[in-house]
Amino acid sequence: MFTMTSVGDRLNQLKSHNQCALIPFITAGDPDLETTGKALQVLAENGADVIELGVPYSDPLADGPTIQAAATRALEKGVKLEDVLNIVRETSSKIDVPIILFTYYNPIYYRGLEAFLQQIKSAGVKGLIVPDLPLEEAEILLETAQKMGIEVTLLVAPTSSQERIEAIAAKSQGFIYLVSVTGVTGMRTQMGTRVKDLLLDLRKVTDKPIGVGFGISSPEQAKQVKDWGADAAIVGSALVKRLSQGSPEEGLQAIGEFCKSLKEAIA
Repeated sequence: MFTMTSVGDRLNQLKSHNQCALIPFITAGDPDLETTGKALQVLAENGADVIELGVPYSDPLADGPTIQAAATRALEKGVKLEDVLNIVRETSSKIDVPIILFTYYNPIYYRGLEAFLQQIKSAGVKGLIVPDLPLEEAEILLETAQKMGIEVTLLVAPTSSQERIEAIAAKSQGFIYLVSVTGVTGMRTQMGTRVKDLLLDLRKVTDKPIGVGFGISSPEQAKQVKDWGADAAIVGSALVKRLSQGSPEEGLQAIGEFCKSLKEAIA
């Protein structure tokens, strides 16, 4: 039985030792819920420092085609939030890696803010990312989640002004999620050149850990964002694609090997 640390504590601990964290993302329920539970353990055993778990949603505005397709497959199998939380509940006692839930705001609104947060907390969720919730409307969620011990991480876009970067950096909990490209998630051959400048801009206004995501699809790209000064590399589509190919066993082996190679590149 593990006592899971918070997202912020885990990343700050690594940061204090000049280590870059690896945050893999998978979509819950793809290819099936049983495989999702196994995948969380495989990722934890192969270098993941924090894990993002995506809740399947019918209108995923921030997600590219790979993650959209995974969410669609999961929804077609009837996967619901309760199923996702059951997997977290079953798995969180077996791994010492904090789990962040990635969800759009509609499921939160539907259940009611406090009820939703209580539900995910009791399952063992440590962090929350809500990509369609703007800073201007996030205050109640941030305050309520903080009281419950759940860290809500906010996203900084490449198009953000310095003023907005400062405002997001001040409010974000756990870490700051720097989006590397303008647009949706997905695998790309080159990282956005503005990432390096944005990391420098963020460093001027905050000492919170900074994670870079959207577009990292190889160990070389993970190392690049580390060399630019990121405290965490966030990898989603490249893992989701590997997990969906072949049999579930082949998918699990593929994400284990890929996760290990990513961690070795940024160690």
